Amino acid sequence: MSNAVSTYQKQLTREIKNTPNEYLPHLLQIVRVFRESVVLKPAEESFRQSWKEMLAGDTRPVSELWDGIDAK
Repeated sequence: MSNAVSTYQKQLTREIKNTPNEYLPHLLQIVRVFRESVVLKPAEESFRQSWKEMLAGDTRPVSELWDGIDAK
């Protein structure tokens, strides 16, 4: 697996080096948002966020949870 990781690191490094300097802040923002979206939050943090949403009334009925999802 480390060989695959180093291959990806090399490819990412090459892409970053080929990105014009004025776009680097945007690229950094994209990478950070991506990382934050794929890294799971600890269970306690996730529960606290869900609890806040529930207390604020930011909920949906269970019957609506699958609306718009085309599961076959």
